[in-house]
Amino acid sequence: MKQTTALKILKSGKNVFITGSAGTGKTYLLRQYIQYLKERRIHPSIVAPTGIAASHLKGQTIHSFFALGIRDTVVDNGYVAFLLEKTYLKSRFSKLKVLIIDEVSMVSPEIFASMDKVLRAFKNNPEPFGGVQVVISGDFFQLPPVSKEFKEKRFAWQVPVWKSLALKSCYLEEKFRQDDDRLIALLDDIRSGQVSEKSKKTLDACFHTELDEQMSVTKLYTHNVDVDRINLEALSKLQGKPQTFKHTSKGSAKNIEKIFKTSLVLEELTLKKGAMVIFIKNNPEKSYVNGTTATVMGFEGDIPVVKTSTGQKIRVVAEEWTLENDKGENLATVSQVPLRLAWAITIHKSQGMTLDAAQVDLSQTFEVGQGYVALSRIKNIDGLQLLGLNDMALKVEPLTLRIDEPIKKASLKATEELSVYGEEELDQAHTNFIKGLGGLVSFVQIEEEKKLIRAGKSSVKSDMPTHLKTKALLETCENIHEVARARGVTVNTIMNHFSTLKKEDANINLSRFKPQNLPEKAIESAITQLEENKKPEDFSEDGKLRFKPIFEALKGEVSYDDIRATLLFRL
Repeated sequence: MKQTTALKILKSGKNVFITGSAGTGKTYLLRQYIQYLKERRIHPSIVAPTGIAASHLKGQTIHSFFALGIRDTVVDNGYVAFLLEKTYLKSRFSKLKVLIIDEVSMVSPEIFASMDKVLRAFKNNPEPFGGVQVVISGDFFQLPPVSKEFKEKRFAWQVPVWKSLALKSCYLEEKFRQDDDRLIALLDDIRSGQVSEKSKKTLDACFHTELDEQMSVTKLYTHNVDVDRINLEALSKLQGKPQTFKHTSKGSAKNIEKIFKTSLVLEELTLKKGAMVIFIKNNPEKSYVNGTTATVMGFEGDIPVVKTSTGQKIRVVAEEWTLENDKGENLATVSQVPLRLAWAITIHKSQGMTLDAAQVDLSQTFEVGQGYVALSRIKNIDGLQLLGLNDMALKVEPLTLRIDEPIKKASLKATEELSVYGEEELDQAHTNFIKGLGGLVSFVQIEEEKKLIRAGKSSVKSDMPTHLKTKALLETCENIHEVARARGVTVNTIMNHFSTLKKEDANINLSRFKPQNLPEKAIESAITQLEENKKPEDFSEDGKLRFKPIFEALKGEVSYDDIRATLLFRL
């Protein structure tokens, strides 16, 4: 199917499954549809299974958007009832009209079923996903959901609600990423389950490829241990003094360990000027998301300063990772700089990327789809240097092979069904769908909205300063973590907003948002001692005590976040 045909089906309001081989423009098609909706003042909700996948369309992770925590089982009725009490979720889901789920190959059946269950509850509608338009995108030949144990059902399409959605299949076939017939033939062979001798010779030649030194070469490996080794070797070759950032934490050792196991945060991070890094946390207000790449430019005291691949300079302060129970209560917190070294990355994290050149090691492939994902990241076979290849590398999931042909036939049927309608009929169907969602249908209004979007002033966006948006939530949220979730930002960002609110109104009462279990006595003791010593270097130009001397006086046993919170709620 062509992208233009798929876009017409999307505009009709049908539930749609967009698929096709890597590089056929699935993400580009989604961006077109998202733009179309926004120009009509409909803002779709965009989710994906991982932060990096979500970053491609400026969306959120499924777990974050649906407040699923770290669970990988279907949510029970008790937890859904708990979610229904949350004001910020009621607001979020009441506005949801179009849901876009990207990289569905990595979404487990349990998480897919959980999304359906949560939306039916909040929409009070028994239809699949509460009756909203569901747009699903992904390629099941790519990486499957991560699972530590064998499961009979591994994919989202194996859940009954998938069939209930009555999805229109759009199988995109025109390739845009690759411009090399040899590479296209190789990838098509892998998808067919039969790699020809010609394609094997193409791969053999890649063992001897010398990559152009002017190319930006990314190293792709199957295992984290190889990635870590390459990154540490690259770091050691840089001149300059290393700077190490150690995490701080609160909570039981068991719960803190859970945070490290279920996230990318590091216990200890060492950086140097010139290091290649990747962000591992979303912070839209600071203009970075999980997956943003950058280079370390230097350090301002104990804060790394990086320049992103788009040229933006960012001071990277510590962020928080939290573990909560089903009641939303904080069980543990880890605070750390949200960066990792990124000369090399795992194939899993590369899904969705387009690379000019890659050095790929498939000698330890352990999962079907890994080889296909790695090889399909590049544009041309001349940009591939192969370091190793095992028997698993070129294999694909047998179940996916079985359903591929039926999906193609369903896509062909959808094209034929669309062809019987004239342009006027289609335009009317598109208008009726937008009208039903409460969007703009007048040509004049749509053109005006386009102008506003181009100027960065879409009428659906509020001009209210971010700290005042936070202030507006204070009456309905119970604690600082709930405020952060409602705003879709970190606790550190909310702390910044509180500081601004304090400056604007010294009498504002924020005491009930004070984090629990702050080591106030130790911090106050250190502050008293430093104020008595009166060393000039311990104070800023406006006479305020700096954070660093307090941190050092406490021998690093208390986090910067706790120091900052104590000072904030001390005012």
